[in-house]
Amino acid sequence: MTSVPFAVAGIACAAMLSLPASAQQNLEKLKQMKVATTDLNIPLVPQEGKNAAAIRENLKRVKLPPGFKIDLFAVVPDARHMAVAPSTNMLFVGTRKTTVWAVTDRNSDGVADEVKSFAPSLKFTNPNGVCWTKDGFLIVAEHNRVLNFPAAEFFYEGPDVAVIEVVSQGKLVPPEEESYNHGARTCRVSDDGKLYVTLGQPYNVQPREKVAMYEQLGIGGMVRMNPFDGSGREVVAKGVRNSVGMDINPKDKTVWFTDNQTDGMGDDTPPGELNRITKPGGGGEHFGYPFIHGNNVQIAGTSAAPDLKDMKPPAQWTKPQIEFPAHQAQLGMTFYNGKMFPAQYQGGIFVAAHGSWNRTKASGGLVNFVSLKADGTADKSTVFAEGWLDSETGTYRGRPVDVAVMKDGSLLVSDDYAGAIYRITYSAP
Repeated sequence: MTSVPFAVAGIACAAMLSLPASAQQNLEKLKQMKVATTDLNIPLVPQEGKNAAAIRENLKRVKLPPGFKIDLFAVVPDARHMAVAPSTNMLFVGTRKTTVWAVTDRNSDGVADEVKSFAPSLKFTNPNGVCWTKDGFLIVAEHNRVLNFPAAEFFYEGPDVAVIEVVSQGKLVPPEEESYNHGARTCRVSDDGKLYVTLGQPYNVQPREKVAMYEQLGIGGMVRMNPFDGSGREVVAKGVRNSVGMDINPKDKTVWFTDNQTDGMGDDTPPGELNRITKPGGGGEHFGYPFIHGNNVQIAGTSAAPDLKDMKPPAQWTKPQIEFPAHQAQLGMTFYNGKMFPAQYQGGIFVAAHGSWNRTKASGGLVNFVSLKADGTADKSTVFAEGWLDSETGTYRGRPVDVAVMKDGSLLVSDDYAGAIYRITYSAP
């Protein structure tokens, strides 16, 4: 396996300058297990009232297969990706703003009792990605930094928590490649202890002069590294536009990820993708972008990428496992490892479709289910839950972002538009 160098002149200096002094000082204190704030009270997010009632009313529009039921689990502003705690009845929820939420169901009744910010003495920057190491360390993947919190589920009550700086500010991608576009990272930790992080490329289509550099650094792809010190970084996937969802199949340990494709090519092209990494070594498996979308939709040289004309695609590239309808923006995904749902869902994949913006008629705002074949490849995709998009008016009442399996086998769905997390349960009809 090839290690990818990441020496960019001036990054260390830029990293120190890019954080507010107070935030950097608090981080340094917490790294040394010292007190960063004297205010021990963390405000709670109200869980009842008009807002919660309105969200519950909107959920009556959601259609599910027979036997399934959806309820409001928690009011969580800007809720994005979720990490269900390994040992307690709580989870952490990322956002694209400055907060990571700690969500707790203290009485184990299937509804959260408490939602409050995690580690508020730190100033997070787009902490979209949250995930766990196998021994209970919480990883937070920000736009351009990665932090690691030991035993976070046991020490989240106060504002100060122990923290390990895995990748310091400005070293996940070169600072000059930072953008407000495609900056939401996602992460997972494999059984062998490697941390995987997705890195969306910041353009609709990257310019010709950046294609090779992005492939080398893993921008527009995925990298993996040691989750405690960031060492051993290497590219495992390239040729990707913007992945905002990934998971690892617990059966065969292969890494899967969603990919959102190019805007401006029409209402029905190109397709969204669900991909599977099977050859992560050797500098990264290539998935075709920015030359090809889906199974065979050409992009290089089209009106979306005219400067890529005459650029040759790689000799070998990996086709997607599933093509989704164009512009539905499939984001978070999870393998269903629970026992509550019927056997036909066990071992399959749930995928959250955030919904379109680059389409004359809105599409998405739903949850897909992808079944797998006996050989571990994808079989087919069906719509599992829909109704957040009002088909008559084209108005979104919610936009699913991520899916996660609770210990009892219920399925959580996050929604950053409504600012909520839903819980889907099953009982035989």
